[in-house]
Amino acid sequence: MAERRRVPSGSPFEALIGFSRAVRVGDRVVVSGTGPVVSEGRCPDDAGAQARRCFEIIAAALAEAGALLADVVRTRMYVTSVDAADAVGAVHAEIFGFTRPAATMVVVAALLDPDWQVEIEAEAIVPPGAHDAPGASPWKPNEAR
Repeated sequence: MAERRRVPSGSPFEALIGFSRAVRVGDRVVVSGTGPVVSEGRCPDDAGAQARRCFEIIAAALAEAGALLADVVRTRMYVTSVDAADAVGAVHAEIFGFTRPAATMVVVAALLDPDWQVEIEAEAIVPPGAHDAPGASPWKPNEAR
């Protein structure tokens, strides 16, 4: 059986709820639902900026697990209004236009934080030996940081 590697979130709720930001088993990396958390202050008001922040956090978790955004094969986006869908979709297209993962966007009544307009999950499959070069970009393969 493949080793289970956990990527911590740093959240105080991790132990309380029992989750990890991401988990890697074999060549598969699954990233938990990710809101637009910021270290200080409030998250951005704009749904597109919130989506961009979610993808920054997802990219960091993937990188820690040895994956890139280019390895993502599935995303799930939860938005709190139809009005947020275009902005969130535009950011998704900007980031994944070259890989086009399977994607789902669902309108939900609310998210954990009332300021959040979007929460995003991602799943990646890492090709063997794909990211052995140091300094690989978390955004695209073969792109320097």
